[in-house]
Amino acid sequence: MTSPAGSAITLRNGLKMPTVGLGMWKVSRAAASDQVYEAIKAGYRLFDCACDYGNESEVGSGIARAMSEGLVTRSDLFITSKLWCTYHRREHVEPALHRTLQDLGLDYVDLYLVHFPIALKHVPMDQRYPPEWSYEVGGPVIPDNVPYQETWQAMEGVFDKGLAKNIGISNMPGALIYDVLTYARIKPAVLQIEVHPYLVREQLVSLAHSEGIAVTAYSSFGDTSYQEINMAPTGPEFKPLLKHEVVADIAAKHAKSPAQVLLRWAVERGCAVIPKSSNPTRLRENLDLFDFALSTDDVQRISALDRNLRLNDPAKYAKRAIWAS
Repeated sequence: MTSPAGSAITLRNGLKMPTVGLGMWKVSRAAASDQVYEAIKAGYRLFDCACDYGNESEVGSGIARAMSEGLVTRSDLFITSKLWCTYHRREHVEPALHRTLQDLGLDYVDLYLVHFPIALKHVPMDQRYPPEWSYEVGGPVIPDNVPYQETWQAMEGVFDKGLAKNIGISNMPGALIYDVLTYARIKPAVLQIEVHPYLVREQLVSLAHSEGIAVTAYSSFGDTSYQEINMAPTGPEFKPLLKHEVVADIAAKHAKSPAQVLLRWAVERGCAVIPKSSNPTRLRENLDLFDFALSTDDVQRISALDRNLRLNDPAKYAKRAIWAS
């Protein structure tokens, strides 16, 4: 079976990654299993997971249910997970992936990303899992001096063993990408970054594509996912992207929803997207991106909304200023 969405990005090793997937960030453990199962029924084949999301066991339960009913086989699915910051030392990378595979009930992931280019003091799994940012609950964030090269070489090791079909990077600035490419025996297949019309990131997306690195855009709806955790701007002068008049005007022209327009804008820039929704109608709408195209003028009008608004910034919540300039 193939995804009804019908669109995929070919990665550097020839494997195909669906253009549209379901993001699992902030999906509750109580809802995750059913949401994955319903998403598979709706046609989703890519699921974007992470140790840090705390719901991989439930995601695995939803996958197992769908496979047991014959809705999909393992080869139909593209499962992404991510190495957390406390597992950057060489000896911790493979055990971290084994834990993820155990929780997901899988023998391999299709893509394993380094979640952030930030190494933190190791938290043993029997002490706390997922470990989150602080070494102790409520305590400070404690860095660990682990060269990224050490982490990447361990990522290459799990690739060599077939535990991850692709390996990649996430939340990484351009200078560090260039550095990784100087020593990578297996080059990153994917870069996952925050991209939306308030944070267009033209140079970073172009850099990745020029180096044969596919791009997955997260937070395609901008502020929406950050409002409930007080990480989005507020006040009368701030316009939520889903309600912006430029987006609404273009959506009306194409008889599509604002969400579909925002996702299509990213897709037309060559990015995969991983929106999240528990609403069955929106779940299907977010897949329905391939029966219309934005004009050059549409794309330019949306891109002109850029205000360099970075919503997911570790400098704000972890005192790790990876985007400092």
